[in-house]
Amino acid sequence: MNALIALFVFVAMEGATWFIHKYIMHGFLWVLHKDHHDHSNEGLLEKNDYFFVIFALPTIALMYFGSLRNFNYLFFIGLGIMLYGMAYFLVHDLFIHQRVKFLSQSKNPYFLALRRAHKQHHKHLGKADGECFGFLYVPWKYFQIFFKAKQG
Repeated sequence: MNALIALFVFVAMEGATWFIHKYIMHGFLWVLHKDHHDHSNEGLLEKNDYFFVIFALPTIALMYFGSLRNFNYLFFIGLGIMLYGMAYFLVHDLFIHQRVKFLSQSKNPYFLALRRAHKQHHKHLGKADGECFGFLYVPWKYFQIFFKAKQG
């Protein structure tokens, strides 16, 4: 049952991520997210990286308090969020944005469609008129772009 809680939370995080990205990161916390779009920060870290801390704090609290109560459901909610955060870091920062040149030569249709959808999101430099606010879910049209390019 606990593994199902973590799996459910991991999957539900896609909807939460879409909402947070669209209405918070592209809303009142645009001041932190802006440099991720316009690349105005020349260092290794961006203001946008504060979101890792912002999301890590409740995750750590859930896992800590859940562990004090014989690893109850709170722990596994935190675990699902943590696993999603790890996937986000590995795929978004390492693969999509190539912070470390890792997996840059992938031919996997899912990863190529994911990268294309994210590039579409980043074509908008302002906080309005964005698209593709999710992370793991990729609209079908981005797979179609890949398959058409492969055929042609």
